[in-house]
Amino acid sequence: MHTLPWRPGPLDVRPLHAAGLSTQLMAFVALNRLIPPGLLGGSVLVEKETATLLGAIGMLLLAASWWWKARDVLRLTQLGWVLVGFYFFTQAWTYMDHDDPILTVMAAMTLPLSCWAAWWEGQAEGRKKEAIVWARGTVAFAGGPYLLIAYVPYLSVLAIWFVASQSAMFLGFATGTDIQIGTTWVNDTSGRVAWEDWDGNRWFATDFTGEYAFQSELLLANGEAIGINFVLACTAIQSMVLFIGAIAVLDLSWKKRARALLLILPTIHVLNLFRNAGLIWMHMTYTEWTFWGLSVFEFGHSYVARFVSLFAMFLLALIMFEMLPSMHRNILALTGTEPKKRR
Repeated sequence: MHTLPWRPGPLDVRPLHAAGLSTQLMAFVALNRLIPPGLLGGSVLVEKETATLLGAIGMLLLAASWWWKARDVLRLTQLGWVLVGFYFFTQAWTYMDHDDPILTVMAAMTLPLSCWAAWWEGQAEGRKKEAIVWARGTVAFAGGPYLLIAYVPYLSVLAIWFVASQSAMFLGFATGTDIQIGTTWVNDTSGRVAWEDWDGNRWFATDFTGEYAFQSELLLANGEAIGINFVLACTAIQSMVLFIGAIAVLDLSWKKRARALLLILPTIHVLNLFRNAGLIWMHMTYTEWTFWGLSVFEFGHSYVARFVSLFAMFLLALIMFEMLPSMHRNILALTGTEPKKRR
């Protein structure tokens, strides 16, 4: 087994489209995993601006059709499904550039699944119709806020700072290690620049990948870089907006929905802080550990933490099914596994 001693990575971080360290719930970027200079786009199906615009239009259409669910909005709904599916389908090329086969396959499946949902909108009746209406609302009110955060630089950076500072505080409390937040860098099309010096549009930008556009350094107390940057995916915002969308559109009283959100969102946030702090600690402690050529950070981040996160999401979903049975019934109806009524 080949071992490499850990050393602080260089501060000259270039756009990390080939880092291979992205994950569905949260992600770090190791400074020693850089792509060649000048590679900023990678493989794309269409321009990111076009895909983002189509995705936003699709989510607006789904949101409008959910709001007007009592009306005949079938064509509006079907178009919304296809546009949203196409947007996420284009992300497969991004994940492929990141050497992430799992998310590449998942993103590639979104277009056929959305086309199936569009077809089902015209076929479903009764309980299944209620379920597909819930699904369209979930996609609209989960995907919409995520796109807003991902493509509004102010919101992206604030989310990174909020979670990074608390993760560092959590690690300091547990281990006594003083971790500080360093410079936040912007991977602009013209090159890497500090957030304070960036003259781009801070209210809307699509020139870079949502997860890797902004990176905040993690530093030791003496100012030495530990070799990890914080990015948007470290915030677990994807998991949170998914539950927000799924719960917000349920046909329940606002008190029940608020109670569920007050339970689930802080739980996700605390678990995310624990995961972030654990990965940082392992990266700093087991400096010579390798497995199949992967460092402890790469193995823990890309494999162990991902499966643990998915398992945690599964457990949280089970809790929500107990608190909100209507959500469980919708899932069963969508998957065709709801029990048949006895005659």
